[in-house]
Parts: sequence; C-alpha cells; structure tokens
Amino acid sequence: MAREYLKRATLTAQSDATDVHEIVSGILADIESGGDDAAREYAAKFDKYEGNIILTKEEIAAAADLVPEKLKADIQFAHDNVRRFAEAQKATVSNVEVEIVPGMIAGQKAIPVDAAGCYVPGGRYSHIASAIMTVTTAKVAGCRHITAASPPRPGVGVAPAVVYAAHVCGADTIMAMGGVQGVAAMTFGLFGLPKANILVGPGNQFVAEAKRILFGRVGIDMIAGPTDSLILADGKADPMIVAVDLVSQAEHGYNSPVWLVTDSRDLAEKVMELVPALIDDLPELNRENAKAAWRDYAEVILCADREEMAATSDDYAPEHLTVQAEDLDWWLERLSCYGSLFLGEETTVSYGDKASGTNHVLPTSGAASYTGGLSVHKYMKIVTWQRATRDGSKRVALATARISRLEGMEGHARAADVRLAKYFPGENFDLSANE
Repeated sequence: MAREYLKRATLTAQSDATDVHEIVSGILADIESGGDDAAREYAAKFDKYEGNIILTKEEIAAAADLVPEKLKADIQFAHDNVRRFAEAQKATVSNVEVEIVPGMIAGQKAIPVDAAGCYVPGGRYSHIASAIMTVTTAKVAGCRHITAASPPRPGVGVAPAVVYAAHVCGADTIMAMGGVQGVAAMTFGLFGLPKANILVGPGNQFVAEAKRILFGRVGIDMIAGPTDSLILADGKADPMIVAVDLVSQAEHGYNSPVWLVTDSRDLAEKVMELVPALIDDLPELNRENAKAAWRDYAEVILCADREEMAATSDDYAPEHLTVQAEDLDWWLERLSCYGSLFLGEETTVSYGDKASGTNHVLPTSGAASYTGGLSVHKYMKIVTWQRATRDGSKRVALATARISRLEGMEGHARAADVRLAKYFPGENFDLSANE
C-alpha cells in the first residue's frame, strides 16, 4: 500500500524561514571594520551584557565553584564518553604511504586545523552538552587553540555549568559573547584570539546564517536548521516509550519536526492518543515548544511493511533516527540516511544528546542524505604528498606531457619535458599528443 498519513504536518522547517541574510551581513561587515569595539556594542545591544568578554582564570574558577559536585561528576562522565568515542574515530584515520609505480611514492597525512571556534548556544536552554561535544572533539583532534563562545545573560554572564564544561573539556579561551557577534569575533580573531580555521556548534537562525556567509573564509561543520527526529516502530514497540521519545525531541523548539513511521495502525493511534497529555505535563516553556511542534510539524505515517518503513525513513533523512522494532541488525544494515541512529528501546536520542559518547551536532533538514555529523574528522585536514626517484618519475612525466598537450596546457607539459631532458640526457621521447 502507499504511505498513509494519519497525521500530516501543516508546516515544514522551511515554511517560516525568515530572510535574515541582510541583517547578518550588515552585522558582520560592521564588526569586521569596527573590530573589538563594534563587537562589544552588539553584545550590549543583543545580549544586554557589558562585562568581561574573555573570561579570566579567576572567573572560570568562580563559575566552577557554583556548579554542584553531582553535576560536575555528570559532566566529567559525559566528557569521558565523548572523548573515548572521538579517540576511536581518530584511530580510523592514519597516515598512508604507497608506491604507486616503482620509484613513485604517494602519501596521505592527517593534520588538525590550528584554531577551532566552538559555539555553545545559551538561548532557551543552557547547552552544557554542546560545550562537551564541540570542545572535546576539537581537543582530541589536536587543535592548537580552542575557543568556546557562549551568550552571556544580563548581569550574570555565561552559565556557570557551560563555563565549567568548556574548561574541563579543554577550551583554551572562553568568551562571553553569543550570536553573530560571537561567531564574528572568532572568525576575525578579535580580542586577541587567533583567527578560527573552523566554526562548529549549533545556534539560532542568525548564527546559522553567519556561518553560511562566512563559509569559505573559514570552515564550518554544517549549516543547521531546526532539530528533527524520526522513530521507526513496529507493533511490538511500547507506545508509551515511543510517545515520550517523540515529545522529548519536540521540546527543542516550536519548529522541531518529529515523525513516527510504523506498520501498526494500533500503535500509531495509541501514540497519538498519549502525546497530548505528555506535552501538557511538561514545564511551561517546554510545553509551549512541544505543543507547537506536534501541532504544526509532526507526522504519523502508516506503511505496509518494514521495507516501506525503511524507504520512508531514507526519504526523510532525519537528524536523529530511532528504531524500536524487531531484528535490529536488519535495520542497521538496511538504513542509509540519518545523522545518528539509536537501535532499540534501551537507548534514546536523549542519551546521544547528552552523555553516551556519540556527537549531537548533526545534519538537519534532510542533509543526512549527503553528510554525517560533527566528528573528530571535521577538525582534520586529509592532505596528500608525493616523492619520486628519477627513474620513478619517467613514466609519469611522459603521461603528464602528452595529456597536458592534448588539453592545450603547454606550460604543464614543459614542466615534465624539462625533467625528462635533465634526468635522461640523450634519450628521445615522443612528447606530442598526436598519434
């Protein structure tokens, strides 16, 4: 049967996309020309903050003193998990050396970028986990300098737990500046910072647009939209667990899509029955976000069988993909488009968001069809090198000369010619592109 929508979204992640390009472009231009002073002015305007921008050791220590010991232990636990996973990822990239033809050796080398700028959101919620995810992976990659930037609150500054997490995870500098001005400060090397080679971390539409505009001058992890999550569940799944997991992701924001794809009408109807009460039981801000997300963006899709379920999921290419169905190995092998996969009831997106070790900075809005999320590899440049003996270069020079002439690139051809003439005097070579 064709997919049946028991609940269809009335909006999409692109429906209410505001054109912020001109606003962000103007701010970036002002800060690039005005430097530190301009950045401070925007911080005062948008963050209502006029305190110290670069946190001192004393300020970091004072913030740490405000963090309860139990939370410190949880942050350390999450940091250790993310670090171990990042170290395992890094181990998959190795330097390579191979003899392509006798005497011609080519190689690969992995080099970390010099300076990383990690953006840690601080709007609706204090994103402690984002500090852990972004700073830890940069540290494991081997970046020489890591800046963590987070929006300060009026009269308070950056949330103490964010400061503590960034420090524990290895940030060299912690900056009390958010929004476009925070991104600009890291990119342009303001306040004595090295210019960032890469910007990473989630943020609102203004932060995302700033990264889009600056991409090319600086590397970025990805351009992220509203977070989204999809659950694949069969008739054996627990409706309450499915419903709670959907609601847990809908609380991210009013425009955060959540989707349920199932081959069981009974399960779908039960989940739709449970969700409203679960939303109503949330605290006010979370409740309003989840209610709007469920009303406007959520979908419940009924499929004929698991193959159609998997195909539907691949079409959506969700940021987070949960499977609560039998034969988890089949799903792991079959599914191909997702940011991060959560197999079985015993794990949940919330684990990945906070503490299990995989990174929570992931592709949204269907981008999982062509890219993965933040990893230690994003901070590393995979570069190549080569060297050759004179004999080893002979066959390569001949091919280079003839191919270059066929392309009309005589200068390239002569770079090969001159070597053949020097290394093999007295030999005659056919260096033309003709028969």
